[in-house]
Amino acid sequence: MKLGLGTAALGRPQYINLRSKQIENSDIESFKAHSFSVLESAYKLGVRYFDTAPGYGLAETLLLEWLQTKKDNTIEVATKWGYTYVANFDANAKVHEIKEHSLEKLKEQWAFSKQLLPNFKVYQIHSATLETGILENKPVLNYLAALKNGHGIRIGITTTGINQVEVIKKALDVHVDGGQLFDVFQVTYNMLDQSLKTISDVIINQNKSIVIKEALANGRVFRNENYAHYNDLYKVLERLANKYKVGVDAISLQFCAQTIQSSTVLSGASNTIQLQENLKAQNIQLLNNELEEITSFKIEADDYWKERKLLAWN
Repeated sequence: MKLGLGTAALGRPQYINLRSKQIENSDIESFKAHSFSVLESAYKLGVRYFDTAPGYGLAETLLLEWLQTKKDNTIEVATKWGYTYVANFDANAKVHEIKEHSLEKLKEQWAFSKQLLPNFKVYQIHSATLETGILENKPVLNYLAALKNGHGIRIGITTTGINQVEVIKKALDVHVDGGQLFDVFQVTYNMLDQSLKTISDVIINQNKSIVIKEALANGRVFRNENYAHYNDLYKVLERLANKYKVGVDAISLQFCAQTIQSSTVLSGASNTIQLQENLKAQNIQLLNNELEEITSFKIEADDYWKERKLLAWN
């Protein structure tokens, strides 16, 4: 399996996750040093795909600084445009990020992100939706096509929400100058929301790439007394974790990798211990009957996203 590292938890102190604890974030320099050490640990452990975004606080800046210590052309960086981080490390902020899919925002964020070249390989629309009309915005699409042709980067989208599949279908039909614009699809997929499976073969057959995010369902794969309706799932995951001598996280990541072939699965680790546990997924292979057993716990996308909306930033 190909495991990448998402940097949302490294660039800002709050994220939507059940298992995170409130942290003291007044010392930004300590926070940055910690995040830098996680990037370094990931590299030493063999990770070569790093996903970031301006909406992830300091993540792009930290990654750029870290890349300058490496000079390694095997490192691949994916970044995005469309969200601006506005919480300013305030744990009590009511708004953490603002979405804007305008040509002006694209140009503004590209001006910084382009510094990540030549490791910068994938540029994505951050959370493309039907509601923003981004997939019909010709000035934006033409600008992205020019970046693709001018810099040899792949253009992609990330998706979030109940209509992920519909968004992907529309994106596959976007053509600029006779060619498909989008090459990479970063999609929420896990044992609860398996809607990606309905279109994954189409994506792969068109020689596009799939990157899986939120493989741990924002922490919902771990036993939690507030989610008693998942108790049967928890029992299965804990049994498999015990069998393979890994954590539930590794089982969850490997499930994603095996059921969406040739995908890159992102770890959202916020520290080295979590990262080491996640990487244990590379050492196991689930049996077909085990995959089928986990697959049986999928829920309707509508239910998944309703539940996710109730999760707090922490």
